[in-house]
Parts: sequence; C-alpha cells; structure tokens
Amino acid sequence: MDGLTALSATELSVAIHGRKISCRSVMEAYLARIGAINPLLNAIVSLRDEGELIAEAEAADRALAEGRSRGWLHGMPFAVKDLSEARGIRCTYGSRIYRDFVPDHDDIHVERIRAAGAIVIGKTNAPEMGLGSHTYNDVFGATRNPYDVMKSAGGSSGGAAAALAARLVPVADGSDMMGSLRNPAAFNNVIGFRPSFGRVPSLGNELYLGQHAVNGPMGRSVADVAALLAIQAGHDARDPLSLPTEDLAPGRARDVSAARIGWLGDHGGHLPFEPGVLELCRSALEVLAALGAAVAEVPAGFDMDRLWWGWKTYRHFLVASAQAADHADPDRRAMMKPEMIWEIENGLALSAGEIAAASAVRSDWYRHVLALFERYDFLVLPSAQVFPFDVETHWPRSIAGRAMDTYHRWMEVVIGPTMAGLPVAAMPAGFGPEGLPAGIQIIGPPRADRAVLQVAAAYEALADWTGRAPDIG
Repeated sequence: MDGLTALSATELSVAIHGRKISCRSVMEAYLARIGAINPLLNAIVSLRDEGELIAEAEAADRALAEGRSRGWLHGMPFAVKDLSEARGIRCTYGSRIYRDFVPDHDDIHVERIRAAGAIVIGKTNAPEMGLGSHTYNDVFGATRNPYDVMKSAGGSSGGAAAALAARLVPVADGSDMMGSLRNPAAFNNVIGFRPSFGRVPSLGNELYLGQHAVNGPMGRSVADVAALLAIQAGHDARDPLSLPTEDLAPGRARDVSAARIGWLGDHGGHLPFEPGVLELCRSALEVLAALGAAVAEVPAGFDMDRLWWGWKTYRHFLVASAQAADHADPDRRAMMKPEMIWEIENGLALSAGEIAAASAVRSDWYRHVLALFERYDFLVLPSAQVFPFDVETHWPRSIAGRAMDTYHRWMEVVIGPTMAGLPVAAMPAGFGPEGLPAGIQIIGPPRADRAVLQVAAAYEALADWTGRAPDIG
C-alpha cells in the first residue's frame, strides 16, 4: 500500500485513469498511512468517516468503468486547508470561536477541486486564523515536522506541507499572506506556489481591499503543483479582482541559459538569519548557474524599514477589518490568542491617513520591483530566515542575536513578493547540518506565473530534493 502513497499526484492520476489501480485501493492506502503516521504529526484534522470515504472511492471506480472521469483528481483523496470552506466538513480556522462551524458551501477553489474529481477526506491543520508561521491552535494542537517531530512544520499551511512530506496526501491546497505557502514548503522540503494576486479566485464578505492573501497549490513536484494550479485558477465573476482564465501549464522546463537572476539575499544586511540558512540558500543558486543563468547580487535599493512599516500597518488594518466583530464580543475575545488581539487592537487604532500612507509604501515598492525586473528576469530569496524550530516554541524571539519585536518579524523575508502581488515558487534548497530542510523563493515579474513554473521545473531537474522523504515510516 505504501507504494501507492509514494506516487506523485500526476503518476497517481495516470494510473487511476489507466485502470491500473482502483480508487478504492488508493483510498485504503492513504487512510492506512494516515492512521499510522498522522498521530505522530497531527497534520490531518476533521477526518471523515472511513466507510463514507470508501463508498465514494467505489463510486469513482464505477464511474471510470462507465467511461466517465470528472478530471485530473478523479477518485484521489484530498484534505483542504482548515482556513477554506468545504461543504459539510467542519471548518474551525484554528479557532475555538469556530470549532463547531460546518459550512454549507465550498470556497471557489475547493468547488473546483471537487469538480475535478477529488474526494475531500478532511482538513489540514492551520494556526488560528492563519496568524503566524507555526501551526498550533487550541482546537487541534500543534502540527509536527516529519523530518523531526520535535520541530515545527511552519505555517499557516503547515498541516498541508507536513501531510505532503509524509505522503499522507498526494497534493494539497494552501494559502499565503505572509509566506504561508512558502515558509512551510521550506520547513517540510516540498513545493509551494504563491500565484499572482487574483490568479485563484476566492469568496469573501469584502471583495476589494484584501489584496495580500492568495490561495495556491502545494506538491512534491512542479508538475503536480502546476496541475493543481490549473484547476484552482481562472476568472470567477464572484471575485471581481480575479484574473482572466489562461493556460498556465509550464510545458517544457524553461531554458534559463540566458536568464539574469538577481539574488536579494538578506537585503543588504537588513534581515538576520539563523547560521547556515543563508549559506545553504545561496548554494542553491549554483543550480541555476549550472543551467547557464547569470546570477548577480542585488544591491539594497529600498528602505526596508519603511516596507516593514507599510506591511505591518496594512496587515493590522486587514486583520482588524476581518475580525473586529469577534473582538467586540468579550466571550469571543477571550478565546483569541494574544497575537490576534494585538493585530486587531492596532488595526482599530489606525487613522485613514496611516492606511493611505501604508498603501503608498506598497505602491512605491511595486515601482521599485518593476525597475528590478528591467535588470533581472527573476529574483531569488530564501523562503525562511530560520530552520524548523522547537514545536513547543510559539515563535522565535531572536535570530542570530537580534531580538524579534513582533510575533511575525522572524518571517520578514516573505513580505516583498506579497506587497507586490508577484508569483513565487518556493523550492527546496537542501538540508542543514542537523538534517532540517530550507528553501528558496523564485520570484517572477507581475503575472508571470507560467514562466516561474518553467524556471522551477528547470531547477527541479537538477535539484530534486523532494525525493528525500522523511524517515517516518
């Protein structure tokens, strides 16, 4: 059975559609592995009844026998991140406030995943309301890293990334505001793709102001990530900022022999890194150089303290806008973690002028990035500033002797692409001396999602780190 769970999602889809394996056997294999491994990791939560899932898999087999396939994910088990709604399955958002909430609808990308034939088996764990890049909450507890169960799996897509690395799911969805697809990809030696803003449509009560968070795919290969993105992406009238539907399939790996790669590194000393992380990520550039790309250091050219202020201010505003009603209720506020309350109360204290000033910072940063793309075809950054840390630690209080002044300052390396709405492939970069993974961000120009996937495929061909599975059973 473990042989089935070792297959990539693309291989699994081909085998299912070729009737070489049954959907039932796939479901049984994954449920058996989840039963054996998930208690060690706590990556999958709200798992549905086994009998119901087997029955759905058998129905998928009957459909194929009659010549009917629903799509690439036909009959494949899928666990949705617990920040997205999946009809009939508890969605807690990692919060005690919503621990009993069962939605009667699917988010748009979940709707599309179901339509492509996936059998939704449950959810993947996430931190409370997605805040912080360490997956722990008071509903389900912490998710552990399959490469070292005493370490964090990152977040907020930590459950998804850990489940992928441990072969508990073939492919996964995630979301990303402050690196939530990128940081856990690095921590778990998998691939996360942050699409251009608007690429994957989403539902929401407020449709225009929240332009930082995106939904996107995760996988153990670029091919799997691209295939899931093709299902998730495309215009939907319910999301007025969603981009037009287009072909994002990367096809062949991109010829990067003439590409100009800009290495942003630590932004000229602005960012602290745990010893070994920056060096390991820098060594990943050798892969791109071996492909013929010209790699150059990008000198600091923007006030990164100003960018951080703009980011923090805008984030306060967005979190407060989304959660102010819960905060206003004393009983609900008592169930919030301190970081959530801090975000909301800072957001409620903002003036209109401060919010406008933060938006102006974002605009200036976007213009700066456009100028960089006149000199470089792609930019590269580390995906995280630390290796996976102790699972009992809520967040790193210092890096390389520098104190972190907020619960998310240690994640600052990811804010640049978010503020500019850029497409990013978070790719594995190898392992540190203690056997813990790290990763890099390959960043493309605005809306160049397909080109980024092509470069990621070229990188993967020479540095297939995801083949190094965790020794967890």
